[in-house]
Amino acid sequence: MAWTQLAGHTVRGTPHRLLAGSAPSSSGSYQQAFVDIASAHCGLPVAEILPLLRAAADTALFGFTHADFAEQADAISRGTRYELWVRVTGR
Repeated sequence: MAWTQLAGHTVRGTPHRLLAGSAPSSSGSYQQAFVDIASAHCGLPVAEILPLLRAAADTALFGFTHADFAEQADAISRGTRYELWVRVTGR
């Protein structure tokens, strides 16, 4: 079991970045998707961002709740910094 930090800087004018040490491919793929979504959809309504986050999480096999997605989408929509910690466990 490991903890991996996923982060996206969604403040306008601040470059988005990936954090080092995201070894598991599922967390790395979601991290990249989050940064891509944040880069392309900053300032758009939460309702437009939610389905994109859900699709990325489904691809990465993450079981986020609606509240998790709403919090992430709100940060992207408002253009604010968001950090997400995920516990990765073996199967």
